[in-house]
This record gives sequence, structure tokens and C-alpha cells, in this order.
Amino acid sequence: MKITILGSGTSTGIPMVGCHCQVCSSTDPRNKRTRTSLLVENDGAYILVDTSTDLRSQAIRENIPKIDAVLFTHDHADHIHGIDDLRGFHFQHKNIIPCYATQETLASIDSKFSYIFTGPSLDGYHQLLEPHVIDGAFTLFGLEVTPIPLVHGTLLATGFRFGSFAYLTDCSSITDAALSLLRGLEVLVIDALRYTPHPNHFNIAGAIETAQRIGAARTYLTHLTHEVPHEDEARLPATVFFAYDGLSFDL
Repeated sequence: MKITILGSGTSTGIPMVGCHCQVCSSTDPRNKRTRTSLLVENDGAYILVDTSTDLRSQAIRENIPKIDAVLFTHDHADHIHGIDDLRGFHFQHKNIIPCYATQETLASIDSKFSYIFTGPSLDGYHQLLEPHVIDGAFTLFGLEVTPIPLVHGTLLATGFRFGSFAYLTDCSSITDAALSLLRGLEVLVIDALRYTPHPNHFNIAGAIETAQRIGAARTYLTHLTHEVPHEDEARLPATVFFAYDGLSFDL
């Protein structure tokens, strides 16, 4: 199984438009952060987690040949508004891609992109996704996928565990029941927006504390703002690192 961080940035992307701060002006490529998303490869299958606003550029950068399934964490714009970029894959392969999310997230996607699940519209758009409601663990291409319920401020989001790897973006707390699904991880990727507190996301201190409770061998912090220069990684605990666009590892 190969994991690739397609995007490691918050909803504005980094650099943020109109900003000339230290991070937005940085020449370090690890400070160039597209909107948060993930790719999981296993046995020749490509599983996309979220269709970020930057999906097209991410797919070109990583030379993704196809998408075999899409998992959605929740319905916020930075996580779904690149959905139409799946058309390029459809033009090539003519496949309707299965997608997995909560009923609430699927309903929200359907309301925003009415052609996605139903087929041709008056404008000629094709059906791109076949919706499947998440109601427990399921198997995709030889991988057991375990949904992890997350608290995202006053909302809910879904994380995902694949074997010894878990991806927990857009969360501000994790219940004890969810923590029980995260034992024995080799690698954890977790939301850690910035240094200062935020009502809907872990800040860096909160993410580190939660990661220590989970006890993964390695932890990567994602969904980062321009408050966080990558060079600050030297200040993190020994097993904690900043994610960056294009980071990949095999498990």
C-alpha cells in the first residue's frame, strides 16, 4: 500500500491570495500547500480521499492515471469542490466511480452538483460517481476501510483507517469510541491547523496530544495554514512531522 499526500494545506491554500507573509513568500516547496487530500494505492487500484479544490493540479503533479474509488470526509468546499475534475478521468476511461460517504455528505454533494449521481444534465454533464452510504467497515481492492467518526467543531466528519494507517483530517476532538478504532497504527495523519486555537480544528498542540494518546509510530500533521513554516518541524517531538504536498510512503 502506497500513501501520497496530495494536499497538506488549509482551505485557502498556501500561498494565500493577497498575502506576502514569510510562509506565503517562502521558496521552500514544502510551504506550497494545496488543499488537503490523500491518495491510497493498493494492488493497482487508486483510492482518492476527498476531491479537493486543487484536484486537477494534484492529479497532474502526481501523474495519477485513474481513480477507482472516492471517499469523502465531509462536504466543506475545500474537500469537494474539485469534484468536476473527475470528468477528465471519465473522458479517458468512461467509468462511473464508486464513492463512499455518510448519508448527510452524499445528500449535500447531490444538492451542490446535481448531475454527479444521476447522469446527463441539460448541459450534457455525465454521471461521474455512484454513491454508497457508509454504515461500517468495508473492503476496497483488498483493503479493509474503517470509518472513524470525528468531531469537527459543531459538525461531524469521517476519518478513515486502512490497515496500519489512519487519516484524520478536519477534526477538533476524537471520542473515546473513535480512539478505540485507532490502536496499533504505524502511521497517522491528523489535522493540525495552526499554533493558535480554532473552534473547528485541532491546533498543533492539540493534535500532538491526541497523537500521543493514539500512539502511532509516526505522525504527520496536515491541513496547515500559513502560520506554520515547514522549518518549524525541528521543534516537533521526535516521531511527529509536518506533512507536505507529494509526501509518499509505503506500508
